[in-house]
Amino acid sequence: MSSPSPSTGPAPAPAPAPATFQTGFPIRPDRLVEAATPDDVREAVAYAAARGLPVAAHATGHGLPGAVEGGVLVSTRAMDSVAVDPVRRTARIGAGATWGAVTAAAVPHGLAPLNGSSPSVGAVSYTLGGGLGILAREFGYAADHVRALEVVTADGVLRRVTPEREPELFWGLRGGGHRLGVVTALEIGLVAVGRLYGGSIAFAGERAAEVVSRYLEWTRTVPDSLTSSLAALVHPDLPQLPEESRGRYVVSVRVAFTGDAAEGERLVAPLRGIGPVLADSLREMPYAESPTIHSDPPFPHAYYGEGLVLRGLDAGRAARVLELTGPGAPMMTVVQLNHLGGALAGRPETANAVPHRDAGFLLRLLSPLDGTDVAAVRSLYGEVSGVLGPLVRGRSLNFAFGGGDRTAGFHEPETAKRLAGLVSQFDPAGLFGGPYEG
Repeated sequence: MSSPSPSTGPAPAPAPAPATFQTGFPIRPDRLVEAATPDDVREAVAYAAARGLPVAAHATGHGLPGAVEGGVLVSTRAMDSVAVDPVRRTARIGAGATWGAVTAAAVPHGLAPLNGSSPSVGAVSYTLGGGLGILAREFGYAADHVRALEVVTADGVLRRVTPEREPELFWGLRGGGHRLGVVTALEIGLVAVGRLYGGSIAFAGERAAEVVSRYLEWTRTVPDSLTSSLAALVHPDLPQLPEESRGRYVVSVRVAFTGDAAEGERLVAPLRGIGPVLADSLREMPYAESPTIHSDPPFPHAYYGEGLVLRGLDAGRAARVLELTGPGAPMMTVVQLNHLGGALAGRPETANAVPHRDAGFLLRLLSPLDGTDVAAVRSLYGEVSGVLGPLVRGRSLNFAFGGGDRTAGFHEPETAKRLAGLVSQFDPAGLFGGPYEG
């Protein structure tokens, strides 16, 4: 551990910044703790509590919410163990484990986690924020499949939290994010999925309004076993990109379906019927190849983002959003529209702090920041939000990239009130960020 014990004095200079996937916001803690064990985390929290310093946790740094200035930053990157129990269909994952590592450990047993689209995302942070994965409509949020958590709370105690022990804390940690402690490990349930039918189908962006209208119609017809999203962006003109998308505005529909390939072909036929395509990678694949469905960028970069949870969406508003964010936008903006519903609506046995269960869609916006003014990005996002108006139910905790300036709207008022009660009980000094806002 790079930090001293609680009895020693404060560091004379800022700690070195850790490596992070999100490079757009500064990380300048007073102390960086590179934790290798839960005891390292306990010592770091006790050190911070004794001095009234804020504490933040950091694994891979994909979802860094904003600048980290001062205080103690606990890096859990080295705590990356993964152990699968194929009989119980569970996995115990350390706080630094990525979804790629969890998937690699699960697939030899014909099992899969409720992972997201990128294999390099930290599995624990993703799950604490809810976790909207590629099989979400069939199986729900990743947080719904948590069996137990190991967490260091503000009093420096390492707790094992289950439905039987600390049931209220168990409720709040699943969907409440990082404000209740530093989670050092999760035990999660796995699902019996070894292969799927999936991939993407891409259309020329000039037909964006038609594609999104037909996509919205199509989502009303598909079963819960099919999870999909629509993405729209102007691809940079780079030689490493496929020729059909290089430098072009492209609208793509991405699909993951756990039924057989013949039924998958039948279900996607209306998409292919939209018209000529630029590319079509829909196929049967082993689950290990599921990251190819979205092909998220694997390299660190600077970005700002927002996730707007929507009651529903009509074709007119959707087309206007694509118009605002397309080739005429003041900066490159990646738009992703996730179809929700199905198991995401929740079940009594999986009750937790994940909000907005009755939402129909999630609209995600992401803009690279290299050479782009953050204020201009915020202005564009404000225009998009204005177009959507009363359809916006709230914001997604998992996708507020670089949004530490915006802390409200993640949870419904009643959920936020209940979470605030947990903060009062377990972190009255606000070591991990203070109260929740509705």
